[in-house]
Amino acid sequence: MSLQAVILAAGEGIRLRPLTQNRPKALIPVANKPIIEHTILSLLEAGIRDIIVVVGYRKEQVMRHLARFSLPIMIVRQTEQLGTAHALLCAQNRIAGDVLVLPGDNYIDPDSIRDIAGIKNSLLYTTHRQPSNFGVVTIEEDVITSITEKPAHATRMTVSCGVYHLGSDLLKRISHPSLSEAVDYEIRQGTRFAAVKAHSWQDAIYPWDLLVMNDRLLPFIISEKSGAVSSSVVIKGKVSIGSGTRIGPGTVINGPVIIGEDCTIGPHVVIEPGTSIGSRVRIEPFSVIRRSILMDDVVIASHCNISGSVIGEGCTLGEYSAAMYSGGFIPSGDIAIHAACGVIMGNGVFCKPSIIFENTIVGNEVTIEGRSDLRFSCTRIPDKTRVM
Repeated sequence: MSLQAVILAAGEGIRLRPLTQNRPKALIPVANKPIIEHTILSLLEAGIRDIIVVVGYRKEQVMRHLARFSLPIMIVRQTEQLGTAHALLCAQNRIAGDVLVLPGDNYIDPDSIRDIAGIKNSLLYTTHRQPSNFGVVTIEEDVITSITEKPAHATRMTVSCGVYHLGSDLLKRISHPSLSEAVDYEIRQGTRFAAVKAHSWQDAIYPWDLLVMNDRLLPFIISEKSGAVSSSVVIKGKVSIGSGTRIGPGTVINGPVIIGEDCTIGPHVVIEPGTSIGSRVRIEPFSVIRRSILMDDVVIASHCNISGSVIGEGCTLGEYSAAMYSGGFIPSGDIAIHAACGVIMGNGVFCKPSIIFENTIVGNEVTIEGRSDLRFSCTRIPDKTRVM
């Protein structure tokens, strides 16, 4: 019997707001594909085709996207988000034997999946500079000895990737709401759990983490130049240009870069490495885009300079606007979190010309109409705000 895979895609991704206000985290586009699609493609490349997806938050959107795949994917609904183990148990009646469990909102490479698929009762781990955001694992001689979920003060940097190979007997014993707690309990009861080091893995806890995930995925794109590219355009490195896209004269594109369908770019635009541009995007002359994600239907007016940013669907930035990548603290409820970006924008934001952003989060459907040369730094603008 072939190994089944269960992808957990029911979560909301609150810390990724405003990008998850209107979509689940698993559907955020990175390198012009939703995160969950990268996971499915890694499974297929690793030879696993029996796939179950657990959906919850905005489940209809996930189901519509999965319907585009040619292979049959089984859908299971989690009616309440009560934890990762609860999500897995929602699919228990569809699981025939041992199972590979993966998060639908992380990137996992095919080689890591092959490695863990070969070891029953195992966990994929890696090292991370901010271990307190994850389950911290203790390892002795390639065996997991404990898992501590999101400790306030982590004593080591080895963390769980949230990818498990669980035997059918263990699956039947799960009673904790979270998988890390359930596995830690099994370990304390004497179950041997193997530690498997990930080759390449990336989670996005906060919106600026999407830029790191984008960096990991863009080198794997296939160079393709569809559409109409002017003869004076300079293209270096891996660049994928979708059908119907027009690249104007004097434009320079340094890969890795991916550009979607029906875009209009240039003339005299510069697109630097680490940039993903969705479909129907318009970038007007003399603008520069560096290491950013521009989602569908974005308009960047002329003479803009955008760096280290994630721009949601249908946003418009007026001419001479700038998003300058920098670090600092951004307010989040009663606390401040360390951030590093130019600007993170939700959907449908409109900005008049000459607005400057630096390490700022802008909510959905925000309108900025104030005087020119407004500057926002280390701040958060709530959804549907109108700045006069």
